[in-house]
Amino acid sequence: MKPVLQTAIPCTFMRGGTSRGPYFLRGDLPEDREAMSRVLLAVVGSPDARQIDGIGGATTLTTKVAIVSRAEPGQPQQVDYLFAQPAVDRAFVDWGPTCGNMLSGVGPFAIESGLVPAEDGETTVLIRAVNTGALIEAVVQTPGGRVTYDGDTAIAGVPGTAAPVLLNFADAVGGATGKLMPTGSPLDHVEGVDVTCLDVCMPVVIARARDLGKTGQETAKELDADRDFMARIERIRRAASLAMGMGDAEGRVIPKFAMIAEPATPGGSVLARYFTPLACHEAMAVTGGICIASACKLPGTVAAGIARVTDAVREEVVIEHPTGTMEAVITTARDAAGAPTIAAGGTLRTARRLMKGEVYVPARIWAGKAA
Repeated sequence: MKPVLQTAIPCTFMRGGTSRGPYFLRGDLPEDREAMSRVLLAVVGSPDARQIDGIGGATTLTTKVAIVSRAEPGQPQQVDYLFAQPAVDRAFVDWGPTCGNMLSGVGPFAIESGLVPAEDGETTVLIRAVNTGALIEAVVQTPGGRVTYDGDTAIAGVPGTAAPVLLNFADAVGGATGKLMPTGSPLDHVEGVDVTCLDVCMPVVIARARDLGKTGQETAKELDADRDFMARIERIRRAASLAMGMGDAEGRVIPKFAMIAEPATPGGSVLARYFTPLACHEAMAVTGGICIASACKLPGTVAAGIARVTDAVREEVVIEHPTGTMEAVITTARDAAGAPTIAAGGTLRTARRLMKGEVYVPARIWAGKAA
């Protein structure tokens, strides 16, 4: 009987923000996107609800993949970051969206992989999100020229504290659709509900909780258990996707959906629930949070009269979510026609390397790079 052969692939397993998953160098994976999808599904163990035969976390938040490479000469960025979202229960990998939480681990991974030289104190890594084209500046703590993961920064949804990773999105607008407001309006009426369709870091369809019969303070589990509600917001999301020029969103994770309400605490700016999209996020996505915060700073959106913000050009918007808060710093400006727009968005995350080694996939799926 012939032995069952396996292919070893170098891999670093990291927590990035409130997500986690394997980080790969692009050169260690197949060139062909279809072949790469098959390899990643084998890596995480999909399709299987438990992902028992892989290293996936059995949820969309803990089944994510970051693929990093050195940028081509002449490009403004130092590294390219390709994000993959393998489905848990289907043999499908979505290459459409990006992930801001996994992004927080890209800077440390790039430095420790030798793609970017470390400086003493802090190292700034300029990253291009391949999926959306966005350019992001990640500021990583590197005292003595080495990445440190220890620090005093806490983020909601992650126990303990760690070193901060500052993420600045310099060209956040229109990454998926080419427009700040893909429908051309700050307010649309979709499936009987007022929504704002915005494309800042991530295309998101935003509605008021009260218009959906909710307070906005429901837990993620309560919302997931309300099947009629989940079916309704999926209908809204799919109809809004067509209006945004993004086609039918069935089976795709973008655009995302979010609902907002008045903040529940004195220090909050807005209360939000974010959907991934077929389940409520137990915390808040970085890119989605920046988009929600941007809606709070633009006139005429569903956030008008709900969000507690000022007219300051640069403002920290505090988003209340199921497990705490997320702070997004939004900078506004005026476009060539004098209309308000978003100049930049940023946030503070943490990351930690959990494991470094090799992950194995059956050789029948991929035999590896030729010697």
